[in-house]
Amino acid sequence: MVLCTRTGNGDNISLLRPSSAPHQIRPVTNHATATLQFMKPYTVLLALLLLTGCGAQPETENNLKPEEADTTAAPEMIGSIEQLKPELAELLDPESRLEVLGTGYAWSEGPLWVPEHQFLLFSDIPNNVVYKWKETEGISEYLKPSGYTGQRERGGEMGSNGLIIGRDGSLLLAQHGDRRIARMDAPLTDPAPRFVTLADSFQNKKINTPNDLVQHSNGSIYFTDPPYGFEQQGDDPAQELGFQGVYRLSPEGNLTLVTDELDRPNGVALSPDEKTLYVGNSSGTNPLWMAFDVDEDGHTSNGRIFLEPREVVDQPGGPDGMDVDAQGNIYSTGPGGVWVITPDANVLGIIKTGRATSNCTLGNDGKMLYITADDYLLRLPLK
Repeated sequence: MVLCTRTGNGDNISLLRPSSAPHQIRPVTNHATATLQFMKPYTVLLALLLLTGCGAQPETENNLKPEEADTTAAPEMIGSIEQLKPELAELLDPESRLEVLGTGYAWSEGPLWVPEHQFLLFSDIPNNVVYKWKETEGISEYLKPSGYTGQRERGGEMGSNGLIIGRDGSLLLAQHGDRRIARMDAPLTDPAPRFVTLADSFQNKKINTPNDLVQHSNGSIYFTDPPYGFEQQGDDPAQELGFQGVYRLSPEGNLTLVTDELDRPNGVALSPDEKTLYVGNSSGTNPLWMAFDVDEDGHTSNGRIFLEPREVVDQPGGPDGMDVDAQGNIYSTGPGGVWVITPDANVLGIIKTGRATSNCTLGNDGKMLYITADDYLLRLPLK
């Protein structure tokens, strides 16, 4: 399988895995041409026809037809698994490694598995693009622009970040550049950069740069709002609010504050019973995971520290994007890679990517973990 990836600034497409050798046409030799000069006319005509026919049949390596040429190659594997508790082996093979699906992105984020169509979407934030990966097709550009639709040229992390499928089946995006939670006004199978704003202000002030989001079955959307999408991040004069918030957007469109006590709220997820909301704080000085109780109506309470990774803050990355399996185990990016955490905050192990790791999502009926890590798109099989 050949996978397309972006290299450099994302404008040049290259192949992650080599294809078969190009077609090779055998040249006509000089001595054959000389012999033809002495043949009778009909012999010359016959010889020319034979030579032309041979030249029109290109050959591939191993004499295969082009569509049958072997294009497979061993996938690139990186990383390792640090097993901290025996229970980790019930979820994944501790000897397994991460398969590279794509590389060359400016900063990959927001992976989303779309089960209905069996493909993965993910954001490349600085390049303002959402890409699609499919097993049979590789990687292709899916949506551009994805998070900034303005006319003024700007830098920084302007694109979409977190992506989810809403209850109505549409694509919902946390848009850094446009500073809003938005819905793509186009079918998943025919994407277009047309967006409807769901939330962009709180108490008559523009929100910061929404980062990640999750939806409750009652329609409530929870999202985080750090300053990462500003061109000057926390020092940007465009920031109107004096805090970084976590919000609940009600089904009626009302925005309420869950907490303003985190300096870099980032990843967000719900437990399988939807009674607990998890939030990662990716602060360099105060990395931690928070938990909040959620009632039937979606209101939150009892905010508390769930886990603090203080002993490994020297590792690349911090508490960021996450997903939760059917048993309630949390797969959250954190220092060093992806942390596998039980519902009672026991760390079973760390999937070590060797780079700053931004987000992850479960796919293929929970049998695969897809990971965005710096310029990489990765996957790891689960049990």
